[in-house]
Amino acid sequence: MLIRCGYEITLTCQQPTALVCLLSVHPDSFADLRVPETVFTNPIVPTSTYHDLFGNLCRRLVAPAGDLTIWGDATIWDDGKPDQVLPFAQEMAVPDLPDDCLVYLTGSRYCETDRLSQIAWDTFGHISPGWSRVQAICDFVHSHVLFDYMQARSTRTAFETYQERIGVCRDFAHLAVTFCRCLNIPARYINGHLGDIGVPVVDPMDFSAWIEVYLAGAWRTFDPRNNTPRIGRIVVARGRDAADVPLINSFGPHILKAFRVWTYEVPEAV
Repeated sequence: MLIRCGYEITLTCQQPTALVCLLSVHPDSFADLRVPETVFTNPIVPTSTYHDLFGNLCRRLVAPAGDLTIWGDATIWDDGKPDQVLPFAQEMAVPDLPDDCLVYLTGSRYCETDRLSQIAWDTFGHISPGWSRVQAICDFVHSHVLFDYMQARSTRTAFETYQERIGVCRDFAHLAVTFCRCLNIPARYINGHLGDIGVPVVDPMDFSAWIEVYLAGAWRTFDPRNNTPRIGRIVVARGRDAADVPLINSFGPHILKAFRVWTYEVPEAV
């Protein structure tokens, strides 16, 4: 199947302001692009791209004083299958993990492993290691936290999410990531597109957050917010938590004036 995804974001800055944007399809999926991403700004400003430490594609630009609109659009191939469920996938002992997994075992800005370690072991330590334990974490987070878009807060941490029991998809992801790391299971935060293919219509559309967990020698997808296999995930950025992968990192104040995201299936050419 083919999925079209994109965004239109308008910012207002009082003075010229440097931006770094993580809005494009992740380079790991470039081979699946059927219509490469088109990006433009209004007014037109120079942009350049680079790859960060996690392999994400980042776009640099300087927003002028006043309004700036950033628009991007691409079409990507997807196999149309829901997320894999591998109930027999096992955890790996820390000494056997690849070197690049180790960074996803420790605490980070929004994932306070030190504050949640004892809670994690008390709650999940008795569950058999592997897929069942990670799924139990997602089940717990899904039921423990109430989703409320109006309660979004950019500074909320995993420990605060656990205490407040409310949040948005990034908070669900942070809490599940932290529990996994507390139990010595590498886990990373994902930002991306997730449309409403195979589920009731999602409106308004938005970027989504979920997690990837290292089991049986590979990164596996889990989604504590929705907690059910979904079709058509499109990864934009991966990192330790949301601090590593902001949609827009602004080096100066700005006001978000307009925000629109689209993700939907399109017919394949005959």
